[in-house]
Amino acid sequence: MVGRIRDDSIAEVREKARIDDVVSQYVTLRNAGGGSQKGLCPFHDEKSPSFHVTPARNFFHCFGCQEGGDVITFVMKIDGLGFGEAVERLADKYGVQLRREEGDERDNRPRGPSRTRLVEAHREAQEFYAEQLATPEALVARQFLAERGFDQAAAEQFGIGFSPRGGDDLFRHLRAKAFSQEELVTGGLVAVGRSAYDRFRGRLMWPIRDASGDTIGFGARRILDDDRIDAKYLNTSETPIYKKSQVLYGIDLARREIARSSQAVIVEGYTDVMACHLAGVGTAVATCGTAFGEDHSRILRRFLDDHEEFRGEVIFTFDGDAAGQKAALRAFSGDQNFVSQTYVAVEPSGKDPCDLRVADGDAAVRELVARRVPLYRFVLTNVVGKYDLDRADGRIDALREGARLVSSVRDKSKVDAFARELSQMIGVDPDEARAEVRRAAHRPAPAAGGRGQDRRADRSPAAADSAPAAPRRQVPDLRDPRFTLERETLKLVVQHPMAIGRTTADIGANDFTHPTYRAVWELVEQAGGTATGAGDPAWAARLRDAASDPEVSSAVSALGVEPLLTEKEPDAAYVGHHVFRLLELTTMRRIAEVKSRLQRTNPVEDVEAYNRMFGELAALEQHRRALRDRVMGA
Repeated sequence: MVGRIRDDSIAEVREKARIDDVVSQYVTLRNAGGGSQKGLCPFHDEKSPSFHVTPARNFFHCFGCQEGGDVITFVMKIDGLGFGEAVERLADKYGVQLRREEGDERDNRPRGPSRTRLVEAHREAQEFYAEQLATPEALVARQFLAERGFDQAAAEQFGIGFSPRGGDDLFRHLRAKAFSQEELVTGGLVAVGRSAYDRFRGRLMWPIRDASGDTIGFGARRILDDDRIDAKYLNTSETPIYKKSQVLYGIDLARREIARSSQAVIVEGYTDVMACHLAGVGTAVATCGTAFGEDHSRILRRFLDDHEEFRGEVIFTFDGDAAGQKAALRAFSGDQNFVSQTYVAVEPSGKDPCDLRVADGDAAVRELVARRVPLYRFVLTNVVGKYDLDRADGRIDALREGARLVSSVRDKSKVDAFARELSQMIGVDPDEARAEVRRAAHRPAPAAGGRGQDRRADRSPAAADSAPAAPRRQVPDLRDPRFTLERETLKLVVQHPMAIGRTTADIGANDFTHPTYRAVWELVEQAGGTATGAGDPAWAARLRDAASDPEVSSAVSALGVEPLLTEKEPDAAYVGHHVFRLLELTTMRRIAEVKSRLQRTNPVEDVEAYNRMFGELAALEQHRRALRDRVMGA
């Protein structure tokens, strides 16, 4: 069996894989002060950034969903990997040669091909397809690209290739590279009938990459008349590394420009993405064989830094036909997913960006995007256009349907202006339009499944009674002011073990009154105390990994990224103030306990116990005064 990865190799991975570098492949990060960076959390949907990364400690934490950890934890969670796989992936990317323990320790990796192997197989397949594009057999593929304005340089930029018609060319090539049939079938590159055969044959191939640039699937276009599969496009089927609802073609090339410009352009196909990028619109992406949905919007929002403080633009390109109008309505229904303003760019001639570039050049593509109109206006115009406005009943029906759209606009401060615009389109009095919009806003929500409806309303009282909420452990809020001193002291312990050093020698678990903070301190004691953490870059990660309770684990990651109350590096005075004050509060609680027992003790009937407690109280008071002096000195 494969031996476990050695601790020193894991430590080297943590050291070389900078967490800000890894996280920024998935999230747009901005400086948040105190050596911290923040962005929208990739693990839950939010409109205000609560996801913090602290490069100095190689740690992340979301104060919204409480996910947190080090760079290995992040890769495990974002890509659904086991610990060993995440370490292997980072090691491969950052050039770390992993060493393993000798012996036959159990390999705890999940069954089936690893993500690393599937990605490697796709990388080899992409290189193979790209080489085949230069062969005589691929002449039709090259002609197809040339007719659409794409030369060899463009093909290389986007990694385009050609799949031979033979049937098992890729299979034999990858088997010679030591990939197993199971890996190739699981990855969707090969299918199995009477024998194994290439999934794509005789087609033009586009590699589909994730945000980090790894090829995870392919889009294959029909170009040969005798292709026995009629579908114009074949995409990789769902695999462990490819989920079409969570993939945007071109995101690897567009993500930095999207973050820089706070703009994203959504087009309909691979060639449209290519045309936009080559024309200077470097923010273009496309879905892969599926409609634009909530998962796609969530991906974009992370790179747009799409929250209340930074408003961007999301521009959809649709055809002006019925299908385009339907797509626009679908996009409008998901408009609430964005804080960014949403727009539509439609070419009056009906050309898509690729055809427009061929016909009128790069400038025409840029002009198409520049001529964008608000999504709501495009949808409203199409809705009103369905009715005969020369008839009174047509105007009434147009007003009613248009008012429903206006009343659903997210920014309520704009509703009045939109109502006036609706009145101008239809030719009715603005007050009449406003009244209809108000009526639309107060009408009952759409039937079950409608957007924004509380799903709990669909449940009958009996169903609600039969499914009581699971009891939750009642613990105080970690940010309750009563525990501020405990929190700040532990932040020093987690973030600056060298600074706090042996000052914590007198601290014990009883000095922490919050059960979660007490559990964090117990992890510190189990790890050998703060002295063992000094100079250990994986100190915080080691504490977090040792936690068996998810709440404690989350608390460690939060303590590892939250800034101290001082902007300077903590000095002896700052450390002393927190440590000695924490010990003083513990002493004060003990004094209160002894006083309570003393009051309940009869000094005549139990003289010995009374005198013992009186002496204990005197000693505690003396100790408290000494600690108070040290606090004041600090």
